[in-house]
Amino acid sequence: MSRNSLDPVQQRAFGAILRNAVLSWQTGLTLLVTLVLFFGVQITNIPGWQNWFWLVLGGVAEAAFIVSNLTDPNAATQAVAKAFEGQFDLSQIHSPVSRQRLQSALEYRRNMMTLATRHQGAMRANMQQTISDINDWIGHMYDLALHIDAFDNNDLVERDRKMVPEQIKKTSQRISLESDPNVKRDLEEQLKTLMQQRDNLDATVNSVKRAEIQLESTLSSLGTIYAQMSLLGTKEVDSSKAQRLRLEIKDEVSSLQDTISALDEVQSQRLQLQ
Repeated sequence: MSRNSLDPVQQRAFGAILRNAVLSWQTGLTLLVTLVLFFGVQITNIPGWQNWFWLVLGGVAEAAFIVSNLTDPNAATQAVAKAFEGQFDLSQIHSPVSRQRLQSALEYRRNMMTLATRHQGAMRANMQQTISDINDWIGHMYDLALHIDAFDNNDLVERDRKMVPEQIKKTSQRISLESDPNVKRDLEEQLKTLMQQRDNLDATVNSVKRAEIQLESTLSSLGTIYAQMSLLGTKEVDSSKAQRLRLEIKDEVSSLQDTISALDEVQSQRLQLQ
């Protein structure tokens, strides 16, 4: 997810804040009091008073309440976080370890957003841009977790890992015993294919192991980024420290992309062999 994709998230967050304010108990109470005053209270000692003024006052009170919610940084932070996290269905992640790592990553992001609300001006803008970069990070973590699941839940891979070595052994034995050159040639081709399949299966397993390590190390890096963000001061907005922080995030995103691409390539090669 790029920086531009954050705009729809912010729009959904704005809508969520507005909806929550309109449907809140405070709005219901304001409406009830306004109607009671409109229908039940007549003011005669104020010159020019009209009973519909109660409706106007109730509308003003409700507008003030909605504006206070829309401008509340905590409410905005919570709404944006909820809208962003709504893009990821963690129930689709079957691995409890991967799911826990994603939950921790989203928690880091929420804490980063809280840090950003404590600052103003350029410092807040810098932190918000960093969080926007983190969005790509978490998006790739989610994709990587789905890839890991795809391999973990693939019964064919596990079956082939057990069967292919046995097939290689049997085919090698047949080659040593076969006298017909044509049959022997066919068996040798079959053996070559089986060995390619075995190598590809080994590569698959190793790729998944690396992906699991990558997911773990990425979460650790995210924790480091959060710690560095918490130490950034207003005077350091344009410093080399802030710039290095952004570069670290981009490098991590690039590493995640490479890991996902490697998994896709291994999967493609395995399907070709099948």
